[in-house]
Amino acid sequence: MTTSTFDTLSQKIETRAARAGIIGLGYVGLPLAMAVARSGFAVTGFDIDPGKMVALDARRSYIDAVSDEALSAEIDAGRFKATTDFAGLAECDVVIICVPTPLTKHRDPDLSFVEATSRSIAAHLRPDQLVVLESTTYPGTTDDVVKVILEGTGLKSGSDFFVGFSPEREDPGNQHYHTATIPKVVAGDGPEALALMKAFYGAAVSSVVPVSSNATAEAVKLTENIFRSVNIALVNELKTVYAAMGIDVWEVIDAAKTKPFGYMPFYPGPGLGGHCIPIDPFYLTWKSREYELPTRFIELAGEINSAMPRYIVGKLAEALDIRAGKALSRSRVLVLGLAYKKNVADIRESPSLRLIEIIEERGGHADYHDPFVAEIPPTREYQALKGRKSVTLTPDTIADYDAVLVATDHDKVDYAGLSKSAALIIDTRNVFNRLGLSGDHVVKA
Repeated sequence: MTTSTFDTLSQKIETRAARAGIIGLGYVGLPLAMAVARSGFAVTGFDIDPGKMVALDARRSYIDAVSDEALSAEIDAGRFKATTDFAGLAECDVVIICVPTPLTKHRDPDLSFVEATSRSIAAHLRPDQLVVLESTTYPGTTDDVVKVILEGTGLKSGSDFFVGFSPEREDPGNQHYHTATIPKVVAGDGPEALALMKAFYGAAVSSVVPVSSNATAEAVKLTENIFRSVNIALVNELKTVYAAMGIDVWEVIDAAKTKPFGYMPFYPGPGLGGHCIPIDPFYLTWKSREYELPTRFIELAGEINSAMPRYIVGKLAEALDIRAGKALSRSRVLVLGLAYKKNVADIRESPSLRLIEIIEERGGHADYHDPFVAEIPPTREYQALKGRKSVTLTPDTIADYDAVLVATDHDKVDYAGLSKSAALIIDTRNVFNRLGLSGDHVVKA
């Protein structure tokens, strides 16, 4: 039975006769759907958001990494369709889960999306299917949560169907790498599941990196993000220490990175954003409690990075007091950049939202400008900010604010004009110094 099931699915993958179902058509799922479709597989995209279906039916992409032209090409070729009807999962030979894995208010893993999706798959599960989790999570989720839910149907992993894990590695705004060119770590529940994972992803991406177990692959993703979290926390802490000493941390980093070995530059900022780095490390800290092992290093990094928005607002208040003789509570502040990183529209976990919130908690008034985000969409944590619109940058509007707080250094901003019109600039990205626009009214933070 095992050989027959494995051979059937292997042949479908090898001949591109397999249909892939991708659940969650967001920053991970939609680019993956395009990569899989371009490799010759028919793809059905699933999402619970009817708004996404309206956009996709109109051949309009809402993800920067996928152009309208690329989307239309796969639709025209008959290789991509999208639906909110999960009954279509029964037609799919490979089912990939790309749903959010947020944290609760107490920084515990919230697997509700993964669990709900697994139950939806279970309702339509049949033999000869490969089910893959791509959502970032703690080691053991694929085997202990997804697999258990699926086996609740009476079908067995490794004989009737197969289960694997492959961590997403999307980097919004990265012009050098995209889904198909980023090496893909793959794992499976048993050697046959791993072989299927290698065959399927090997057809869609440039290279695959097999590892020994699903838990190992889950740990790989956490390790990548913890590495960045810890190093960013380090330079954020160094920033506060060096600032007290009158030393410019960006000058220090620029000099240190000339060392050709043993050093990798990371840069400070107003806090961490994106779905991965601010969230994923806490999945491991939560899981480690089961083994009664502390994760002090990881948790400390999280605390330092989480404290950055309040530190930045403190520097803003200090600069307003010293340079303008004005309290933050009586000031109008323009936050430049709502997205969590430059040149993208992604505001997930953006520290800019927290900056606005803190400024207004302290009695100030905060607006924002972002060339990529015209209006603040609904968010789980910042519902009061929903609907606020980006301010148009003109010399008059800039001059109307007591301070401009640079949170994201988008390229589509006239920094020279901003420098001329702004009374006070708080620069958390060192963009004015990089562009040779430093002045007495520019304060690094």
